[in-house]
Amino acid sequence: MKAIGQFLQFLGLVILPVAMVMELSGMLGRKGVSEMVILLVFGVAAFGLGRLMEGYGRP
Repeated sequence: MKAIGQFLQFLGLVILPVAMVMELSGMLGRKGVSEMVILLVFGVAAFGLGRLMEGYGRP
């Protein structure tokens, strides 16, 4: 459970800069800001869930 939590934290930290780069390069298209906000919410949720899972995984 600890390893899954750490992976989710890592995923949450990686998604945020990827979303910014995609927005700046124009890869998100016409609805870029709304898609970037969705990625932002997903990244924060993944990090938070990973933190909770890592905390419960410790003895």
